Amino acid sequence: MPVRTVLLIGRVCVLVTAAALLATDPPRLVAQSAASRTGAPRAAAPRTGIPRTTNGKPNLQGLWQVRNRASYDLQDHVARYGMPGGNGVVEGGEIPYQPAAAARKTENFANRATRDPLASCFMPGVPRIMYMEWPFQIFQTADAVAMTFEWTQVHRLIYTNGSKPPRGIDFWMGDSRGRWQGDTLVVDVTNHNDKTWFDAAGNFHSDALKLVERYTMVDADTIDYEVTIEDPKVFTRPWKIRMPMHRHTDVTRLFEYQCKAEQSEANGTFQRDPLTWYPPQPKPKP
Repeated sequence: MPVRTVLLIGRVCVLVTAAALLATDPPRLVAQSAASRTGAPRAAAPRTGIPRTTNGKPNLQGLWQVRNRASYDLQDHVARYGMPGGNGVVEGGEIPYQPAAAARKTENFANRATRDPLASCFMPGVPRIMYMEWPFQIFQTADAVAMTFEWTQVHRLIYTNGSKPPRGIDFWMGDSRGRWQGDTLVVDVTNHNDKTWFDAAGNFHSDALKLVERYTMVDADTIDYEVTIEDPKVFTRPWKIRMPMHRHTDVTRLFEYQCKAEQSEANGTFQRDPLTWYPPQPKPKP
């Protein structure tokens, strides 16, 4: 089968915003003294050695991918058929399920081959799309951070312009609204449906899911990715996952993987049109 090219988002222009500067040093010193007296937290010092946009924010643009097995199971797990073993990424090791939800997770695991939404090529949802074994590309402007994924060309748009999510609408990929806290991009993801899983092991959520993602550049080629997960219908308390994302420095583009098309071709349900399919199919012998 010939390699098909992917249609990517065109290169975006980074919008320049003006930073407000204090005119003199004394006000800044007074503010620092007041913070010291009251015990107020100081802003973290800007990181050095990381790329920045023209407005001074960390430049996240590029191709990224995790190097772990979290997409198979967020927790420590041994190898099984179709599931390589791996270390967990859950803070504290355990996911705090409510008793009824824990029973459902066990049932999901037993039936994961058919019940996993990815078995039907449904969208993975957030955060699962972020640690699947497929690369993704980040584009960045002053008003938004866009992500496009090699897996079925799913995309995310994280608004950083202060806009609010709509009410009464849920999405497979949720609704993402971001803000900068120093050099960390903090993203609130809401408006989820209840049809996606966290991994291939059956870890799941309800439509009450709320996420807080934190993207922090450790160096020019590494992003520390942390997610706080909250769902009062399923879990007894909020919990966290954390992992590094690594920049691809040896490839310059995403390739194409269309889950549904590949699935239908593999199981024989894809019907080739002889007028458009290349290469042409051999003619049957008389």
